Amino acid sequence: MKIAITGKGGVGKTFIASTLMRLFERNGFKVIGVDCDPNPTLALAFGIEEEIVPLSKRHDIIEERTGAKPGTYGSIFRINPKVDDLIDKVGYKIGNITILVMGTIEEGGEGCVCPASVLLRRLLRHLILKRDEVVILDMEAGIEHFGRKTIEDVDLMLIVVEPTKKSLITAKRMKKLANDLGIKNLGVIVNKVRDENKELLKDVIQKELGLDVVGFIPYDEEVIKSEFVGRPADLNSKAAKEIEKVFNYILKLKNSTI
Repeated sequence: MKIAITGKGGVGKTFIASTLMRLFERNGFKVIGVDCDPNPTLALAFGIEEEIVPLSKRHDIIEERTGAKPGTYGSIFRINPKVDDLIDKVGYKIGNITILVMGTIEEGGEGCVCPASVLLRRLLRHLILKRDEVVILDMEAGIEHFGRKTIEDVDLMLIVVEPTKKSLITAKRMKKLANDLGIKNLGVIVNKVRDENKELLKDVIQKELGLDVVGFIPYDEEVIKSEFVGRPADLNSKAAKEIEKVFNYILKLKNSTI
C-alpha cells in the first residue's frame, strides 16, 4: 500500500503520517516513511533529534549514482541511476519502520532536470512501484510535488485539511491535480476539530470537494505537549484513536483491491 499525505502547511500532515506508520508497524507491517518536505520533521515525530541530512543534500551519493556533481550545468549524467539499495544506505531504522529524508531541490537555476532531482524522482518511483513495504509519503506543503508527477501511482492520497476556508481552497486545487494525474483513491482527513459538529463539516467538504471524509481528528492538547517535548504521541490519545479509524479504512481499501 502506497499512501501520500498532502495538504497546506501546518495542517498536521506529519503527525498523521507518523501515527499511521506506527499503527501499521504495530499490526505487523514493515513501513517506509518518506519525508519530502524541505523542512523535514518526520524524524522528530519519532523523538529523533539528531540531524539527518536529506538525500537532496547528499552530494556524494548524488554524484556516485548519477555521475555528475550537483550544481554543475551542461554535464552528462545518468537518468536511470541505481536506487534499490538506497533505502538501507540512507534510511534511519526504528524497529520495522525506516525513515527516508528526501528533502527537495532548492538551488535556483537547477530546474527539474538535474542530477539531484533525477535521483530523488527515481527513488520515489522505485518506492511506489517496486517495494513490498507500506510506503507513506509525508509530502511537502502545497502542490509543487504534483508538478513533478512523482506520486501518480500511489494507491491512496489523503488530503489533510483544517476546518478553514483557506485549507479547503488548497484541497480543491490538490483534488483537481490528483484527478489530472489519474489518482483513483482520494480521501479527506479533517484535523484539529474543536467541536462535535462533524455533520456540518462533512456536508461542506462534500459540497466543496466532492470527496468523502475518512477521519475527523480532534484538537488534542496531549499531542501538542508531545510535539513540544519531542516525544512520539501516545497511541491511546484521543487524536491517535481517531487516526486508528483511518488506519482501519486503509486496511479495508487494501483488502478490497487485492
